[in-house]
Amino acid sequence: MYSLIFTFLCTSPIFLACFFCLLFHVLFTGKNEYDLLVIGGGSGGLACAKEAAQFGRKVAVLDYVEPSPQGTKWGLGGTCVNVGCIPKKLMHQAALLGSALKDAQHYGWNIAQPVHHTWSLMAQAVQNYVKSLNWGHRVQLQDKKVKYFNMKGSFSDPYTIRGLTKAGKETVVTAENIVIATGGRPKYPTHIAGALEYGITSDDLFWLKKSPGKTLVVGASYVSLECAGFLTGIGLDTTVMMRSIPLRGFDQQMASLVTEHMESYGTKFLKRCFPTKVEKLESNRLQVTWKNTDLGTEETDSFDTVMWARLPFLLGIFLNCAA
Repeated sequence: MYSLIFTFLCTSPIFLACFFCLLFHVLFTGKNEYDLLVIGGGSGGLACAKEAAQFGRKVAVLDYVEPSPQGTKWGLGGTCVNVGCIPKKLMHQAALLGSALKDAQHYGWNIAQPVHHTWSLMAQAVQNYVKSLNWGHRVQLQDKKVKYFNMKGSFSDPYTIRGLTKAGKETVVTAENIVIATGGRPKYPTHIAGALEYGITSDDLFWLKKSPGKTLVVGASYVSLECAGFLTGIGLDTTVMMRSIPLRGFDQQMASLVTEHMESYGTKFLKRCFPTKVEKLESNRLQVTWKNTDLGTEETDSFDTVMWARLPFLLGIFLNCAA
């Protein structure tokens, strides 16, 4: 009887797979290169890696930025440093300064009106500051003896990561513990004609060398509204298009106060509308066609820039192999 059970188990693909996986781990436990490997070099990933290193663990960080469809890429530090909190707050500060300059004349300051803003000067200053933070993070990892890999990683098994450099070179890294901290990346609505070819995202916005001009922001998340707010604040014609409600998941009474405040400062809102296509005109402007669900009509307008929203970035790391 026991021989029959043994024969059955030995011929079961599931049993064999589990057995060899367990055998591999038993043989190599304690022989992994690192105690901890963090996939993602953003705020969470870097904090995790540095804390673990302080307890004497052997730690590595694997970070890679997939260029956007428009070719935008950046250094170590993740969304917050490169295309989130830091550049957003700096550009918001630029908008606040512009507003203060306009109000200053009412408080005795003799400032020529109208006040003019130069995007390229602001963008260069913001980008230089961000690059200094990228370098600072590299230095901190080195000081704490955390190994840094500039590679795109994917799971081979629960303890093994295959890293691929932009040059196509593959490196295998093993660790007893692996933390996934890949952050978020923009979401292109590929079902909309022209969205990928002609649209940008917040990832691109902060690295533009020239002013985005008249801008359509598609979506009403907090990222969308933050961007629309500072674009309006520096004097750009800005419109937010939203399919349903603003700031989904937040208190809607407060969300209404936010949109009302933005409208009072000049941001336009296209409510209960969704885009159907984006076309490039001979003038290089972008013509956007959308449907108004309240009126049941199809409408169009032209813009210099069209910007899309964001989603969690878990594609391509083969999470099924991490189980």
